[in-house]
Amino acid sequence: MLPKKGSSFPIGRASLTETEFAQVIASALKVEFGSARNGPKIITQWTGVSQRTAKNWLGGTNAPSGVHLVMLAKESNAVLKALMLMAERPEMSLGASLMSLRRSLTETLSALDQVI
Repeated sequence: MLPKKGSSFPIGRASLTETEFAQVIASALKVEFGSARNGPKIITQWTGVSQRTAKNWLGGTNAPSGVHLVMLAKESNAVLKALMLMAERPEMSLGASLMSLRRSLTETLSALDQVI
């Protein structure tokens, strides 16, 4: 059972604090966007939140709520993978990794087709 009070989420024997959760999601979003400057704008399009909120998620200041987390996981394989790893379901994160690989390969093939 989940604790009725407190700011930590139990994971196995350890617990994940709100701050740590925000940092994990921020890291996943940084993996998704790299050094792209339009990250907050894309997050806004995906979730409907303000750009300030998106910047807070990217900075690890705040974490997305449940609904917004689902919206991010729908669009971002990095967020989906992080969520599965936090839930101690690494076997489920493999699918997200394969989807990312497929997306990268598709983009690379498209780029090659335009060159040739």
